[in-house]
Amino acid sequence: MSDFVLTGHQEWLDNVWNRIKAKLAKTSRSIGAIMPYTTKNGKYMPYPNPDANAGCWWTEGFWPGILWIMYNETGDEFYRETAEQIEEKMDEFLYAFDCLHHDVGFMWLLTSVANYRITGNDRSRRRGMTAASLLASRYNIGGGFIRAWNGGNKGWAIIDCMMNIPILYWASEQIDDKRFEKIARAHADKALEVFLRSDGSVNHIVSMDSDTGEVIETFGGQGCYNGSSWSRGQSWALYGFVLSYIRSGDVNYLDAAKRVAHYFLADLALKGDFVPDCDLRQPKDKILKDSTAGAIAACGLIEIGRCVDEHEKDLYLTGAINILKALDEQCWVKDEDNEALLTGGTSSYHGADEHNIPLIYGDYYFVEAISKLKDHKMLLW
Repeated sequence: MSDFVLTGHQEWLDNVWNRIKAKLAKTSRSIGAIMPYTTKNGKYMPYPNPDANAGCWWTEGFWPGILWIMYNETGDEFYRETAEQIEEKMDEFLYAFDCLHHDVGFMWLLTSVANYRITGNDRSRRRGMTAASLLASRYNIGGGFIRAWNGGNKGWAIIDCMMNIPILYWASEQIDDKRFEKIARAHADKALEVFLRSDGSVNHIVSMDSDTGEVIETFGGQGCYNGSSWSRGQSWALYGFVLSYIRSGDVNYLDAAKRVAHYFLADLALKGDFVPDCDLRQPKDKILKDSTAGAIAACGLIEIGRCVDEHEKDLYLTGAINILKALDEQCWVKDEDNEALLTGGTSSYHGADEHNIPLIYGDYYFVEAISKLKDHKMLLW
């Protein structure tokens, strides 16, 4: 980590990390081995999926992901034991098939792959390889992309998948076989072509001809409207492209991550608030914030800072610190009896019931970003 990070910020960094450790030492006992999504009356609850047949939800890996970071830092066996209990519960999803889609990377990178990387648990390695195989099976050879979701929209892909393909890079390393990596890079190349706009903003959903990969149309998705700039999508792109660069060495991915980062940081600076809007092009008469987009972007900015030379490094690290300090000041949940770390999350611009709330993935990426700045060993990716 750059010396810059330790200059003028160490006291704050130590303070926020100690608060995270203290709160999680308490709340982890009350949350236990569930798969939380958001809070109700200050208590984390699973996703309230109205479709009983839908099975698992894409966020199931984030709480055990937090537990693995804390175990890696503290050595507290409670964190490991609880994370492993959740991982075993997720076997029901791993072999259900119909409920799974492109988000298997989110779900098993932070659980099984983390477990294997930290403890050497071979059963966890096999789970991770199964999840990677499921994701690889979604690759559309004719179109050159990993298909999103299930159902009738067979030509759809989404920017979020850039954060799932790291499990494919990991799988190739495990078996010394490039076939998984080739699928990851093909999808990343398609994302460069059809998601990334010239100004550094990105589409959320792209519909393509499933036989040729030709773009048919785009959708605003969880953003405000078609052609807008959903901030969490920007963050998935920023972080996802730099992870593909780290795994492949292809500088085109690093350049893409930097373009998205510049667009993202310029918007925050212009508005004078480092907690991002839910959509960077949202109308001024309905301003929504999304702390989760900030936490994800901070993780990606830190990784870009690690990849560039000394003349560029501080631009990205300064951006990450500014975001994290804003999240700490504006979104940290001070109530010690409330199980969330952050509030201010927005799942979707048009989802009226999920505005300004805690979301487990916001907590996860906040913990990950602070841990990165502390330069703890991050073994999850």
